[in-house]
Amino acid sequence: MKATTFAAVMACAALVSAGVFAQGPAQPQQPAAEWQRLHDVGLKHKTAADLFQSLKQAARGGQVNPPYSQLPDWSGLWTSGGGGSLFGAAPGGVRPKLTPAAAAALKTGQDLAAQGIEYDENLSECGPPGYPRWLVIPFLREFIVRPEQTWLSSETVNNVRRIYTDGRSHLSPADAFPVYYGDSIGFWDGQKLVIHTNSLMERSMGRGQPTQSEQMETVEVWEKVDAAAIKADVWIYDPAIFTEPWYLQRRYRKVDNPDKLLRMNYWHCGENPNNDVHKTPEGGTQYTNFTFTPADDAKEQSK
Repeated sequence: MKATTFAAVMACAALVSAGVFAQGPAQPQQPAAEWQRLHDVGLKHKTAADLFQSLKQAARGGQVNPPYSQLPDWSGLWTSGGGGSLFGAAPGGVRPKLTPAAAAALKTGQDLAAQGIEYDENLSECGPPGYPRWLVIPFLREFIVRPEQTWLSSETVNNVRRIYTDGRSHLSPADAFPVYYGDSIGFWDGQKLVIHTNSLMERSMGRGQPTQSEQMETVEVWEKVDAAAIKADVWIYDPAIFTEPWYLQRRYRKVDNPDKLLRMNYWHCGENPNNDVHKTPEGGTQYTNFTFTPADDAKEQSK
């Protein structure tokens, strides 16, 4: 089976998760002037840690273990509401400034995709998307907010990002090690959750995209903007990929679920043997012991 067929199957699944249950109209695109202003905030700081400390100072230290009554209501189920891209053009057409190695990797991925050759060593092998890719995946999400920590979870292989807001610092270099979602600490600035993440694992940032390094660190500012929308402003620092920090804004829409029948489930592609795939010699994606023929494709397209 060509990778394009597999990609089409996965795209249908993503549309079911991201679109069918979505509430309200599509979120408006971020104004170019606002994007530029926030992008420039990242440029003023050499590291993500510097930016995080600057935001903390501006918040007068922020709130640590705030009373539960002062926390925002992020209850319910959420799904992707669109927003910026890890490597695509920002509002106004600005693109990230990439290192030569990252630019070459991105072009190689695009060239292979144009030939119908795609493989994802993370999701194709039933692994977690990892962060910051977690920001852009389409599946259902749930946000659990407590004074001492916030859980940002998604349905894909039961991912959970734990943001500690109890005043602890990052793990010491002697104790830290790279993991899929890194080590995240934060504080509350009123109704905004400010997050700093480090200790991230070296891995692909997406299908056909460059590989992030263990030097990557990020800063996020999460805020509920209305009853059905949450936004996250994100600054990514990784000298192996970006020659300057890259900023993007992601949005999440609340799911319309009045009867409470829709629930978060543990979604894992390994539960279905038909999802067992491998990488072909050409670099594409193929089901193991399960093939589509041109006749199968024609039959599906005729429906």
